[in-house]
Amino acid sequence: MLRILLVVILIVSLPSKVIGQGSYPAQTNACEVDSDTLFVCGLTNPEDLYRVPNTDWVIASGRISDSEGPIYAVHISGHQVEHIYPANAAAPSYDRVTYQECSGPIRIFQPHGLTLRQGSNDQHTLYVVGHGTREAIEVFNLDVSASVPSLTWIGCIPAPEGTRRINSITALPDGYLGATNFDRAGGELWEWHPSTDWEKVSGSDMPGPNGLVSSGDGDWFYVGGWSDRALIRVSRRKTPVQIDRIPVGFNVDNVRWGEDGRIIAAGHITRCLDENPCALSAARVAKVDPNNFAVEQLVDYKGNNFFELGTVAIDVNNEIWVGGIYGSFGIARFSR
Repeated sequence: MLRILLVVILIVSLPSKVIGQGSYPAQTNACEVDSDTLFVCGLTNPEDLYRVPNTDWVIASGRISDSEGPIYAVHISGHQVEHIYPANAAAPSYDRVTYQECSGPIRIFQPHGLTLRQGSNDQHTLYVVGHGTREAIEVFNLDVSASVPSLTWIGCIPAPEGTRRINSITALPDGYLGATNFDRAGGELWEWHPSTDWEKVSGSDMPGPNGLVSSGDGDWFYVGGWSDRALIRVSRRKTPVQIDRIPVGFNVDNVRWGEDGRIIAAGHITRCLDENPCALSAARVAKVDPNNFAVEQLVDYKGNNFFELGTVAIDVNNEIWVGGIYGSFGIARFSR
C-alpha cells in the first residue's frame, strides 16, 4: 500500500503538461471485491460519472491516455458496462447553427468532465470536456429510448482562448453552460452561450477550481476547490460577487448533486500540507448542505492496487459510487 500511495503522490505532484500517455498505468491486477468495498468492473479510469435522470444508466468518461478514452454507459442494477463512444456511436449530425465555431466532428479524444441538459422523449444533450486533438467541449445527443443508450455527435464548443485546461462543466438555464479553468496558479469560471460565445465570470478567480455544479435557478455555482480543500459557492450575476468557502478537509475534485438535495464533494489526500504527518486517502467523499453549509463525511478509502485515486462520487440508490483515475479500473461502491 505504501508503494501505491507514493506512486499517486508523485503523479499528482507533477504538472499536467508532464503527465503524458505513459503516465497512465496499465491494469495488472484484477478488479474484484476487497475487504472494504464492492466494484463495478470493466472500466478504465472512469474520471467522471453522471446519472441520467429517470433511467437505470450512468454515463462515465474513461481515460486511456492524454489524448484518448472511451465514454461508457453503466447499468445501475445489472452493472454491465457498454462502450457508447467512439465504439457503437451513431453517425455525426452536425448542428452548424448552434456550434458555428466548431471545426467538425472528431472520433478520438480524451473525455473528461460531464454534464447533461435534460430533454424530452428520452433525448438529452450530453456535454463532454475533451482533450487531445483539440481543447473543446464535445456535444452529443444522448438517446436513452433503446435497451442501451446511444450517442450522436452534434457539435463542439472550442475552449476559451488563453485557458489552461477546461475541467468541469455545468448546464445552466436558458442554454448557458458554465465551466472551470483548472489552474493551481490561478484559475476561474467561464460561461458560454451560442449568442455570446465565452465570457469570464467576474470575480471568480481562485487557485485550482475543479468540479462544478449549479443551482436549479442558475443563481449559484458550487465549485470543487482542489487547492483550497473546500467546496466554494460563487454567486452568479450578482454584484458584488459573493464567495463562500466551506472546508471539507481534502482536495476536492468533482462535485455532484445528491438525491437528498445536498452536494456530493469527492476527492483525495495525496500529500500533507506541511512537514507534519497526515492521513493520506485515495478517495474521500463528503456531503454539504447548500443551505447551512453543514458537512457530513461519508467515505475515507485507502485504495488498492486497481483503484488508486478517487475523483467523483454520485448517489445510486442505497450506494455511493466513486470513480477514479491514474490506475483506477472500476467504480467503487460504498453502502450509505
